[in-house]
Amino acid sequence: MPHGTLRAWVVGVVHVVQHPLVQAELTGLRCRSCPGPEFRQRLRRIAALMVPAVTADFETKVISCETPLEVTSGVEMTRRVILTPILRAGLGFLDGFFDLLPDAAIAHIGLARNEETLQPEPYYLKTPPTLADSEVIVIDPMLATGGSAVEAVKRLVELGATRLRYACLVASPEGIATFEDAWPEVPIFTAAIDRGLNDRGYILPGLGDAGDRLFGTA
Repeated sequence: MPHGTLRAWVVGVVHVVQHPLVQAELTGLRCRSCPGPEFRQRLRRIAALMVPAVTADFETKVISCETPLEVTSGVEMTRRVILTPILRAGLGFLDGFFDLLPDAAIAHIGLARNEETLQPEPYYLKTPPTLADSEVIVIDPMLATGGSAVEAVKRLVELGATRLRYACLVASPEGIATFEDAWPEVPIFTAAIDRGLNDRGYILPGLGDAGDRLFGTA
């Protein structure tokens, strides 16, 4: 891949965004000494830098545009965009996407693990009424075991979403495999594929618990 491009290289349905600015910000995030305010700002910048790759194939339509000198043609996106952060860590990834997609609607999905079944279950779900006609981007910093991502997409599909993609900061091979097995048609966009999971389900080398580092709850 040419050095410095904003496009992603692709492994299966996984698009890895390896722009040098993204990778430099990610390195700063990984550092255990990165303070909370800096962590939040770096995460926001990475999210914004990933937006062009995540949205590169969105459909557009030609429209008329009147400049101060003459009428010309331009484009606008064909469909509305709905950003869907998985609570709570997904909120930290939301602002960077929102910076570049200010007209996007926001859906929220909160998932908690059932301690008996060990499966993620939604405790909060609120979406705009236009899921079926929109481009839906599910966002969460970490794709670890893949359970929450799979469940989030399942709930959105049940509500009518048909055009989905998943964007994260760091993914594990195990999480990618779980997600691809459940939703092979939904592309994944990530800044890094890390080595794997430890026995507690944390990504290695990873960056720790993104939610705790975002919100100071470690």
